[in-house]
Amino acid sequence: MQKKEEELVLKTVLEEHKHSIYRICRIYAVSPIEPEDLFQEVVIQIWKSLASFKGNSSRNTWVYKIALNVCIRKKQQSKSGNNNTVSLESLSFEPTESLENDREQEKYKALYDCISCLEDNEQKIIVLNLEGLAYKEIAEITQLTENHIAVKMKRIRKKLLDCITPKLK
Repeated sequence: MQKKEEELVLKTVLEEHKHSIYRICRIYAVSPIEPEDLFQEVVIQIWKSLASFKGNSSRNTWVYKIALNVCIRKKQQSKSGNNNTVSLESLSFEPTESLENDREQEKYKALYDCISCLEDNEQKIIVLNLEGLAYKEIAEITQLTENHIAVKMKRIRKKLLDCITPKLK
């Protein structure tokens, strides 16, 4: 791919997927400011991988795989202490999206908290499901069967319901 063509493809991919990528980053983020950092890392990885995209899967699948892999890798680095970044928890940050009211914010926070309590594979599956992907696409990204995704989704929904119900009373 030539440089101009690469730039055009990158702009198109980002325009089509920026909201989905950001939502994934928000779910895997530790602090309020980290989603932007994760988003930038995903964009860099997409840019680096453009030349190697062969079209064996859809561009959507490719973007979701990159976003999930970057976010999971950062989360694991953060847990293991192999993270060279300094957390600036004292910074005040206002998200660009403002939710309608406090009750809506409370619901989203409870959902994110419950999702963060799930195992890594369960997080991947529910994040992709919340993005509106079909079981077939989720299976392709996670390398599981569609039936396995269906069974996992039933269990994940139960776990999330059990987790979120007491938080929203």
